[in-house]
Amino acid sequence: MVKTGLENNINNSSGPANTNKGRTSWNLKTSTLAKNTINRIRVIVESLKICPNPAKPMIPLTIGDPTTFGNLKASDETMKAVLNAIESGKYNGYAHTQGHESARRAIAKYSAHQSSEEIKPEDICITSGCSSALEYSILALAEKGQNILIPRPGFCLYQTLTEGLGIEVRYYDLLPEKQWEVDLQQLESLIDEKTAALIINNPSNPCGSVFSKQHLEDILAICEKYYLPIIADEVYEHFVFPGSKHYAVSSLSKNVPVLSCGGLTKRFIVPGWRTGWVIIHDRENRLADVSRGLKNMCGRILGSNTLVQGAIPDILEKTPQSYFDSIINILSENADLAYGMLKKIRGLNPIMPNGAMYMMVGINIEQFPEFKDDTHFVQELVNQQSVFCLPGSCFEYPNFVRIVLTVPKAMIEEACGRIAEFCEAHYKVDNTIIENNLLEEIPY
Repeated sequence: MVKTGLENNINNSSGPANTNKGRTSWNLKTSTLAKNTINRIRVIVESLKICPNPAKPMIPLTIGDPTTFGNLKASDETMKAVLNAIESGKYNGYAHTQGHESARRAIAKYSAHQSSEEIKPEDICITSGCSSALEYSILALAEKGQNILIPRPGFCLYQTLTEGLGIEVRYYDLLPEKQWEVDLQQLESLIDEKTAALIINNPSNPCGSVFSKQHLEDILAICEKYYLPIIADEVYEHFVFPGSKHYAVSSLSKNVPVLSCGGLTKRFIVPGWRTGWVIIHDRENRLADVSRGLKNMCGRILGSNTLVQGAIPDILEKTPQSYFDSIINILSENADLAYGMLKKIRGLNPIMPNGAMYMMVGINIEQFPEFKDDTHFVQELVNQQSVFCLPGSCFEYPNFVRIVLTVPKAMIEEACGRIAEFCEAHYKVDNTIIENNLLEEIPY
């Protein structure tokens, strides 16, 4: 008699134990990538013991989101462009993983100043915010065992995106006494055969600095000497204050390939729309393999938000210059106001920015002996004055704080006034200066 499959299963059910070499318990662990992906700002801020003064409304000078306070808004043209894209019904499905061609053509036209040659749509990848543009660029150029050069002080996301992959971070120094220019000699000393790329952030977060043409050319000379490609974080390229000028590093490069990362995020006051891009600048076709890898990366999430892609041509073409000018005027006036007030405070050393949305302020921490470091200073500033700045340690630069300039003018005035009150309450003159009768010679 022939047995059925069911009978065979029943007869075997009491046979030998299962010898499959699978798990023996629910002992689940996260991946190395996830475990080592750490946002430095979050770690430091969450470690603070904060209890704001209930008698004073909180003023958060920490948030790099220009929409937070409601005084900076997207233009009417930007809003209408998205509404039109929605109502057209054309952008509800998937796009090409690099983005709709019409959107990439518009970005190419908008970014023509970045190159003396025509930018082609196939050399553009639309991403989920400038953060993803940076991530894709890093992933396309570097791998475990290599190293990437990033600025100090610098945007902590570079470290977050890099170290989880087993890529070494090497910090090159920016010099506050030179308006945050790169220490070129120290930068060059970091380069070896495993250096995969140099990240430049210009204009800078957190410094607000804007590199001169000559300084960028000096950086390019080093990169050319060591065959080092550049990842250019230029999301603030249009946030430049009167009297300064931004040069796209790709526009100055003759031989060094550049991946330029930008987006709608900051200039158009829509960070939540998560729309960025990478533009491949490669005159000599040295990034051919990297370019293929970068385009492969776009397939990881099957492209970015298609509704906003549908609106990109109108956003970039129809937003008037007067709108951008008004935003820059607000930021520049706030920078002047904050700098003018903070430079009068004993123990502080603000450095005037030339662009972006931020200002770095030095703390002469030895003149505030009650505080161990910049994080302790920030913690007590919140607890006593309800003013929240980011410690410089968030940017690998202790004894500084970063403030944002996107808040309303009245809030800047109030915050700086409270900071002055706090510093005067805790400032201590160096006793050695008193002993040497030099106090009257100190210019406050």
